[in-house]
Amino acid sequence: MSTGPGMGPGVGVGPGSSKERVLGRVRRALSDVPRDEHPEDHPVVRDYLTTHGQHTPAESVDLLARNLSDYRAVVHHTDAAGLPALLSRLLAARGARRVVVPSGLSGTWLAGAEVHVVPDSASAALSPDELDTVDSVVTGCALAISETGTIVLDGSPDQGRRAISLVPDHHLCVVRTADQVVDSVPQALPRLDPARPLTWISGPSATSDIELDRVEGVHGPRTLEVILVAGDPRPASAYP
Repeated sequence: MSTGPGMGPGVGVGPGSSKERVLGRVRRALSDVPRDEHPEDHPVVRDYLTTHGQHTPAESVDLLARNLSDYRAVVHHTDAAGLPALLSRLLAARGARRVVVPSGLSGTWLAGAEVHVVPDSASAALSPDELDTVDSVVTGCALAISETGTIVLDGSPDQGRRAISLVPDHHLCVVRTADQVVDSVPQALPRLDPARPLTWISGPSATSDIELDRVEGVHGPRTLEVILVAGDPRPASAYP
């Protein structure tokens, strides 16, 4: 069995290689398919359930909070009026002094916080080294999925570049419960633009080695705090 640079045994490309055997089986399996037939000629029936049970909006938010907590995210609840005070308190408890924010985040959210706000925008993008010096990042989100405890960012102005939510060690993410919480992934996908840079977050960054020793903060923030906001904390000018 042949090998090449960077390849171990079993991944050769010669006539007797594993690759050729697999491709041979694929060709034999397709041998009776007419040459003019295309995949779209046979629609796939998608009659699976889009959610596991029916939930009221309050139940969906409660399920989201429980699943986020299971993934070791820290969950907070507030209303729109209480958001700035909560953010100020959380940042103070963290000891955060320099906080990066995307260009489209409402300035009122951090108005009362005793921090140095570091804006990040397309015209003044922070380098990875600069992002590594900030204490926290505050963003909005595209939506949240209750059944999986997942937050999705799509690079919109209140979320910014993917890097600003991956490099800093502490991420505060704001979710509007009235219009940003869905029950399931099938409900989420039609609301997301696949052409945008989607980041799916289920808890703080974590990985395990072969001994299953968990290490957090390897390829993202070590601490994720999610604020579930009842009402709309955006100024009227930001409404779509």
